[in-house]
Amino acid sequence: MNNTLFTLSRELTAEAADLIPYTGFIGLQCGESNGNPLFALPYKRENIGNVFLPALHGGMLGGFIESCAVLFLYRQAGLAELPKMIDFSLDYLRSGKPETTYARCSLTRQGSRIANVAVEAWQSDSAKPIVVARCHFQMPAAQ
Repeated sequence: MNNTLFTLSRELTAEAADLIPYTGFIGLQCGESNGNPLFALPYKRENIGNVFLPALHGGMLGGFIESCAVLFLYRQAGLAELPKMIDFSLDYLRSGKPETTYARCSLTRQGSRIANVAVEAWQSDSAKPIVVARCHFQMPAAQ
């Protein structure tokens, strides 16, 4: 049973695909849950890496998490251009099943030059994350 309430924003999803075309390729959706930004990755057969389990492709999950972090910081900080990733640490905790995956981000710290974003992804139960990540970004120069 899925305990995640997700409200899709077609406008934000289209903007994400314009900014990062890979998000359109994998099917990333942008929206919210209880007023907080939330990302979703609906199941697509093309995103399966191991057909015998079946399990989502780890590299695709990494790209999903990275894209979520970039888009989250871009919107939260009101940036005019995408931030540049400096460091990305990803931990796979569970196998990604062939079902919708959700991700939420939190801004750990934002300075004038560097920002840190934490990301957590889950599927049917938000208390059981499948992937967690920590991302450091170089903030764009002030306009």
